[in-house]
Amino acid sequence: MIGFGIFAQGTSELMLAGLLPDIATDLGVTIPQAGGLISAFALGMLIGAPVLAILTLRWPRRLALLVFLGVFIATHIVSAVTDSYGLLFAMRFVGAFAYAGFWAVGASTAMGMAGPARRGRAMSIVASGLTVATVIGLPAGTWIGQHLGWRGAFWAVAILSAIAAVATIAAIPTLRPENPPSIRAELRGLTPPRLWLSYAMTAVATTALIGTFSYLAAMLLATTGLDGCPPCSSATGSAPSSASPSADEPPTATPGRSSDSDSPGS
Repeated sequence: MIGFGIFAQGTSELMLAGLLPDIATDLGVTIPQAGGLISAFALGMLIGAPVLAILTLRWPRRLALLVFLGVFIATHIVSAVTDSYGLLFAMRFVGAFAYAGFWAVGASTAMGMAGPARRGRAMSIVASGLTVATVIGLPAGTWIGQHLGWRGAFWAVAILSAIAAVATIAAIPTLRPENPPSIRAELRGLTPPRLWLSYAMTAVATTALIGTFSYLAAMLLATTGLDGCPPCSSATGSAPSSASPSADEPPTATPGRSSDSDSPGS
């Protein structure tokens, strides 16, 4: 169930790559400005994970997961109905903030429920939610955006997240941390320099991937002109008129006027 929640929210994380041109057109902003929505989500993830992991150390696990899902659902409902770029930007940040908390608490909850012998398997199942979001959620979100508008994709994510919340209520017990670690002990765990080297390598690799991946749809349309394909040409007014004579039809004589061959002196 936690993996399904990651799938629902991870779809929102990735699907903007296929929706940027539509969002930019609808809100009257440029593609780079629309791309700022992806930056807002990334910033929310960066800040939300450590902050919420610490703030919810003593919360019941199911309650924490439901609060995060509730906030995430609310931000997507607001995003689906707003016409304000600024409000949409804020909702992307807040939604990612909650999503990061779900990741942190969900991973620890899954490993705690699985027990020491199966922690690796539990974590792999949770992480597979993001993999499935990449393979299925992203193209599905883009397809929905193309047929129902980008707002329809946000509604779809909200519905999937609501299903994940119901599943969480049904499947996740009310677990309370028996011996929650202190905040000071958690911060001491961040001191090894080799850990920060790992963080830096991950940040550089992710930046290179997402920085290119996020603008893939916009670059594809700009460089290939796929949005100007022949089937769409009639919508732009470039299709030939059915009233125009074809090359195989003889010219029609205009009533009241004769051809050159009938003029006097020919």
